[in-house]
Amino acid sequence: MHLIRNPAIRLLFLGQALYWSCSIIGITLTSVAGLRLAPWPALATLPLALLVLGNLAAVSPLSMFMQRRGRRLGLMGGAAFGVAGGLVCAVGLALGSFAVFCLGAACIGGYQASAGFYRYAALEAVELHHKGRAAALVVGGGVCAAVFAPALAVWTRNALPVPFAGAYLAIAVLALCGVLAMSRLREGTAPPPSARGWAAMRTLLARPALRAAILMTAIGHGLMVLAMNATPLAMDFCGLSATAAAQVIQWHVLGMFAPAFFAGALIDRWGSRRVAMLGAATLACSALAALSGASFPLFLASSLLLGLGWNLMLIAGTTLLAEGHAEHERGSAQALMELGNGGTAVLMSLGSGALLAGIGWTAINLVMLPLLAFALSLLWLNARPAVRRA
Repeated sequence: MHLIRNPAIRLLFLGQALYWSCSIIGITLTSVAGLRLAPWPALATLPLALLVLGNLAAVSPLSMFMQRRGRRLGLMGGAAFGVAGGLVCAVGLALGSFAVFCLGAACIGGYQASAGFYRYAALEAVELHHKGRAAALVVGGGVCAAVFAPALAVWTRNALPVPFAGAYLAIAVLALCGVLAMSRLREGTAPPPSARGWAAMRTLLARPALRAAILMTAIGHGLMVLAMNATPLAMDFCGLSATAAAQVIQWHVLGMFAPAFFAGALIDRWGSRRVAMLGAATLACSALAALSGASFPLFLASSLLLGLGWNLMLIAGTTLLAEGHAEHERGSAQALMELGNGGTAVLMSLGSGALLAGIGWTAINLVMLPLLAFALSLLWLNARPAVRRA
């Protein structure tokens, strides 16, 4: 109840729900819309790839901007990219222009980059002993999106004479609501950075604790993206229907955000390192469930555990990162974590289909186990606070 009364946490929760609503609409429709506009079918997923690249391009400049000017302006600007992206995509659909549609998708990537900083802003809005709960609660805004956004995508898809245009106008409206929500955020600025660019990042990566937090979170995020993208294809190869795959993905998305109601309390009570280990163990259980068979219940259980484990590792990794840097290093440290997560997401997104076709669903899940063991070893050996603040 204490956190719900915090106006910054309420606004960040709302911002997260609005962003993930936009994201789920985009995930549902962008490749299908791209297939209609693309000159060749092989380019259908190019808009999604450009969205991810737009995210990676925006992360570091946005993080350093917020280090100097505060969260409010940075998060407002990120949501404004979502407004512009939704409008440009709608124009591209109306004109039948694949190039314009791709430009709009790249703009939405800027919104995605800014939304990654909502959980960091939550850490700065509460006392030390509430940081885990605050980050988890803000990430939990995605629960609202998981419940309502799929229906919104279906309803807006053909709401206008131009197919899909209504959905991208809905993205623009939701992102505009995000701009308005972030405009009410009242956060001060952090101390100016003592070093800039890659020099500051190299200094941070030299610290074992901070390096462990970034690598551990990137491993968890990358494995989640790999298995999530491969799951619908694996179910199709096993003869399961598209309806069954949609149900599995819906439960996976709920699993990604449901821990918001208990993960923060676990972190504040047990500590970030133990909860991160629990997350890695949950991802291992997801892989073991997938290795147990190819039935619908096992796919569902594996995907649900995949979402739960990802959430625990992400929230714990975020709080571990905060223990490893000083305030004047905030921008560089958070940019490093977001670049690590985004980079592994790109690699796993590009490689999931090829890996599934090349080595198979069983082998993908077998590969997850040693990588998770490596993440656990990083946590055990290195994840201790490297910076002590007064």
